[in-house]
Amino acid sequence: MAQSTAAPTPTTPQTLTPLPLRAIAPWAVFFGVLMLVLLYFVGAEQGATALVSGEGVHEWVHDARHLLGFPCH
Repeated sequence: MAQSTAAPTPTTPQTLTPLPLRAIAPWAVFFGVLMLVLLYFVGAEQGATALVSGEGVHEWVHDARHLLGFPCH
């Protein structure tokens, strides 16, 4: 039995086209605002600046506060 092997065909290198800033900007703004909201809830949502009454948010983010070095006691 004879095996036939095909010679590899040369391929042309594909170039990557850069994304325009207009395509990236909305996503960057969205994730920036999302990170600021998360930082607020982890770092400042308690006491006088609380947007949500009660201890629910504090209990949900309690361990993250300690991990990131925010005081909460």
